[in-house]
Amino acid sequence: MQMPLRERLHDLGFGFGLANQVGLFSMDGARLLPALVAAVRKWGAGPALGFEASANAFGDVVGLFDDAGALTFNELRDRSDALAVALGERGVESGSKVGLLARNHRGLALSTVALNKLGADAVFLNTGFAGPQVVDVSKREGVVVMIADEEFDDIVSGVDVPRFHSWVERDSDVPTLEDLIDQGMGRRPNRPTRSSRTVILTSGTTGTPKGASRDTTDSASSALGFVSRVPLKIRDTTLVAAPGFHAWGAAHLAAGLMLGSTVILQRKFDPERVLAAIDMHRVRTLAVVPVMLQRILELPEDVRRRYNTSSLEVVASSGSALPGPLANRWMDAFGDNLYNTYGSTEVSIVSVADPQQLRATPGTAGTPLRGNTIRLVDENGVDVKPGETGRIFVGNTALFDGYTGGGQKEMLDGLMSSGDVGHFDENGNLLVDGRDDDMIVSGGENVFPQEVEDLIAGMDGVDEVAVVGVADEQFGQRLAAFVVKTDGSPITANKIQDDVRVALARHKVPRDVTFLDELPRNATGKILRKQLKGE
Repeated sequence: MQMPLRERLHDLGFGFGLANQVGLFSMDGARLLPALVAAVRKWGAGPALGFEASANAFGDVVGLFDDAGALTFNELRDRSDALAVALGERGVESGSKVGLLARNHRGLALSTVALNKLGADAVFLNTGFAGPQVVDVSKREGVVVMIADEEFDDIVSGVDVPRFHSWVERDSDVPTLEDLIDQGMGRRPNRPTRSSRTVILTSGTTGTPKGASRDTTDSASSALGFVSRVPLKIRDTTLVAAPGFHAWGAAHLAAGLMLGSTVILQRKFDPERVLAAIDMHRVRTLAVVPVMLQRILELPEDVRRRYNTSSLEVVASSGSALPGPLANRWMDAFGDNLYNTYGSTEVSIVSVADPQQLRATPGTAGTPLRGNTIRLVDENGVDVKPGETGRIFVGNTALFDGYTGGGQKEMLDGLMSSGDVGHFDENGNLLVDGRDDDMIVSGGENVFPQEVEDLIAGMDGVDEVAVVGVADEQFGQRLAAFVVKTDGSPITANKIQDDVRVALARHKVPRDVTFLDELPRNATGKILRKQLKGE
């Protein structure tokens, strides 16, 4: 007897409102829904769910397009099956940990799903890591196999485990994923004895990166909360420009395939190539980190006008702070399609600001997603009032399980510290003022850099800015602004200081203003503030 529709939706975590929003009651939804139910019972709610369900629902429709061409949903399922079988025959089993050092392409997606089908854990390595960091992380995590793009051979050379190339641009003696897929083709793995886990690493800018582990089913529940606020739809076309090794990019890849979307991947971010792909594939959803928006807007206007981007309805941004002026500049140029998402590797996706909220309160992180609790407290753990800055604590079902090397984030009444500070405005919108450890104490006054940065970023002639605290004999710390000017801008340090002095309190005026060609950033687009401080 066929399962009632309500029960099938409940199995997947969908209420009727959310199901209607994503299109589960459409013709495509009628094909996908039973396939999702069957797939979640076979593979659970991990990355394999999307490959299996979309193959059963849409078969020979293109599911992924990358720099090597197109793969159908059937090919994605069959190739990930084959890869899982071949890896299993080489000792990767339930509970094994496998390092992944790859850019955005099919190899990263297929590897992630194959490991999920084996019940093995994927350790996502940052493409910006140096060799010693990769070696240290691999030893700490107990990596038994390394899957890496050929370009990273020198970086992974110190990791003494079997290695396979996920992307090759020149001849090599290292076997490739394609070799493994050929060997396993036509065979299917059995359901694993445990759920796989993903290990996402912190940026590691000051030492060995920490690993944050969580069950893949936790990530799926978090994704449902996100979809309830950001209008992703079945059979979307989604361009994932955000790095796939980062939680934000990985979440969009998984969500896209779970909804039967055609996912577009490009190995390396190039702003004009992104616009060309939007035009060519009629992309509806674009997943980015904020600096990518900045780079696209820096293209000459005549270059941007070459490409038709009218298909874009959702531009989802996360991974670092979204400056308010940048949000407005993007929407003025590309329409009100921007969604700003707040979260972290440890606490997952927490809140979303839609285009209307961003227009009304530029830079806001919006309001909590379904199933999330946000508390702002002072140094004594007492809730602060609207408008007052407090430490951000979060509660949801997708909090990470602790750092793999030991340790945990601070907890308060079952809520976890995000490591950030922020405030609520009178409408209940969250504004993130900065990292806990970014606070600058100058002459006894507490300053969080975000407010100063947003003001300077909105000045004519300024492209980007970062404000940090540097040592000062008289005041303990003083504010230093590092500014990237637009081409040909006549703006001066004195002009910036004068404008800040007019708008903000005296202790928030940067005493130093340094002009740079570009701000130092890591591979996920976060500003390397310690480098600016000279630490």
